[in-house]
Amino acid sequence: MVKKVIAAVVLITLLTVAIVQAMDKKAEPESTTTQTTASDGLKVGAKAPDFELKTLAGDKIKLSDLRGKKVMLNFWATWCPPCKAEMPAMEKFYKEKDKDLVILAVNIDPQLDVKGFVNKNKITFPILLDEDDHVNETYQILSIPTTYFINRKGIIENKFTGGMELAQMKQFANKLH
Repeated sequence: MVKKVIAAVVLITLLTVAIVQAMDKKAEPESTTTQTTASDGLKVGAKAPDFELKTLAGDKIKLSDLRGKKVMLNFWATWCPPCKAEMPAMEKFYKEKDKDLVILAVNIDPQLDVKGFVNKNKITFPILLDEDDHVNETYQILSIPTTYFINRKGIIENKFTGGMELAQMKQFANKLH
């Protein structure tokens, strides 16, 4: 009986803490673009960690090989509604972008039908498969979609969390050095 009472008290305490934290979060203004801290991803101004991933076609792309180009590095999943919503804008941006900008979309759920998703949505930009979740962990992705904008020197100049619209993609890419 005592164990049940203690368990109920602990459960009520945890629920109370969760509710208070949720209420505090709602009171904070939402920000879609932030300079990040260690707890919410890599910092703006940090060197973008290098990686090498395979594309859907089986080719390998290494981030450091793109030095000298601007990179829009997007993390997404096939089941993510905001990811799905931003894909048409990313495709349009890919077709309109400058030659010195590379768009890379890192898929974090390669065990699902990524190829079917890409074909259905007529995506032509490079889709990279993070099969062992290493790049996702290295970039400290906590929510998707998350997009890093990396300059020609390999430095993260900005980060956007959430679905992006075409105008936002253009704005952030145009600010890259």
